[in-house]
Amino acid sequence: MSLEPRDDHDHEAWLENKDLTPVERGYLTTLMWLDKRFRVVDYLELLENLYYKVNLQMPKSHTEQYNLDNKFWYWYPLYSLGFFSLLAYLVAAFSGALLGFYYTPGATGAGGDPEMAYRQLEFIMMDLNFGYMLRSIHRWSAQVMTAAVFLHMLRVYFTGAYKEPRELNWLLGIVLISLTLVFGYSGYLLTWDQLAYWASQIGVEMALSIPLLGEWVANLIFGGFTPNPATLQRMYIMHVFLLPFIVTALIAIHIGIVWMQGIAEPH
Repeated sequence: MSLEPRDDHDHEAWLENKDLTPVERGYLTTLMWLDKRFRVVDYLELLENLYYKVNLQMPKSHTEQYNLDNKFWYWYPLYSLGFFSLLAYLVAAFSGALLGFYYTPGATGAGGDPEMAYRQLEFIMMDLNFGYMLRSIHRWSAQVMTAAVFLHMLRVYFTGAYKEPRELNWLLGIVLISLTLVFGYSGYLLTWDQLAYWASQIGVEMALSIPLLGEWVANLIFGGFTPNPATLQRMYIMHVFLLPFIVTALIAIHIGIVWMQGIAEPH
């Protein structure tokens, strides 16, 4: 791949000597115009090389491995669960960002009004144009992400892809699925209805059951020993301001390690 300046005269002469249809000539002229200014061809070649490298990393199917004529079964769908998890995460992040324009927890300290969160939810569901659809997309994409991450971990375990030298990425995957559950739990509480209230009470009791550090953890995460406005405020900050950045960074590292090591063949 050459990054030297383009020779415009050579391009024009090459184009003139070709027997092309008007559509082909117009396409090539546009491509050359863009290439002179933005090096489009170089980046298209990079994408082409990237595409072939990704294909080379995919494990062989059962039929390819054993040269079977009747292709009745493939590994490939099971190896798409990680990408499916990432896609669901991106949909959840985008829809959640749109919901953020209309949602507020309304809980600022001990004297806050947590009922405002439920009123905002009612507004989104009942009065906002396409609000019901937007909230449903966010909710279902989050649930699909949780299920896909869980199935992805099962695939990695049962195909032996967690073994050396991929054990560090396996541990990172465990951290990611744990954060996914925290993501889902914190978002579940933001509706602040009866289900969310009692789910937060269960969380408080689980935190209090931790030996020695229980009260400290309950105060830190839930703002007290019973659900209160501070609980909602902490869940909102965790769900919107902390977890997205942490999870996105860990996903990038996770995918980067997979790219460097390649996808493991089934053991």
